[in-house]
Amino acid sequence: MQPLYQITDLRHNQSGKYYLVWKQFDALAIFSSSTGAVFCEEMFVTFKIVFVYVTLGALAGIIGIPYSMMAGNIELLYRVVVRGIIPLGLRAGGIRVEVSGLENLPSGVSCILLANHVSNLDPPVLLPVLPGRCSVLLKKGLMRIPLRGTAAAAEAALRSGLHVLFFAEGTRSEDGRLAGFKRGPFYMAMETGAPIVPIAISGTQTLMRKHSAVIRSGVAKVQVLRAMDPGQFESREELMLAVREKMIKALPEDMRPV
Repeated sequence: MQPLYQITDLRHNQSGKYYLVWKQFDALAIFSSSTGAVFCEEMFVTFKIVFVYVTLGALAGIIGIPYSMMAGNIELLYRVVVRGIIPLGLRAGGIRVEVSGLENLPSGVSCILLANHVSNLDPPVLLPVLPGRCSVLLKKGLMRIPLRGTAAAAEAALRSGLHVLFFAEGTRSEDGRLAGFKRGPFYMAMETGAPIVPIAISGTQTLMRKHSAVIRSGVAKVQVLRAMDPGQFESREELMLAVREKMIKALPEDMRPV
């Protein structure tokens, strides 16, 4: 009995990639080795980013933390890490960040920055492009109605001149589409009167997918939308709906909720 598949040749193309050629009756099937090459390239990108963050981050911590404690000011350490090491790691991995709408950030006003969340790359992509310093609240439990201590800490950050950054869904989206919002940031906006600045992030969902440690080169986009004054809304639910609608319009079609 003749085999169903029969290998007929081992060839290579002009780029030097080898592939097997076999016959299934009269049909010619070609399987390339390009998948393995892509995987190796992605692992190299991941290695370069991790190498920069581990080596330079450790050095910054060894020198910068004691210095900041003695000086009583972390401004220098923040600049070194957020303005220097983080962007350097992204560039080493071939990740380019395109930013638009920075003029929508109110000048001289502490704001609540509210971004969608689709990847572990979102913080390193977003933080370096934002002017000033940001206090980041990432824990999912803090995204509901904030506890008294949490709210007080965020209010203190706002009063000290910092922006407070929240990821609106409280966790990364499973499919890259905008998920439901948590109420905590809107409660805080209504309590403090701080303007909410919606931010639409796209591209990172393909550069580093959820549940994956592999990072790919490519383009991430950050779009800062016009600030919204909570005093113009009667309730936090109304404010939340308005912010969500603005963010949906700014996102690509394949990232909008279905």
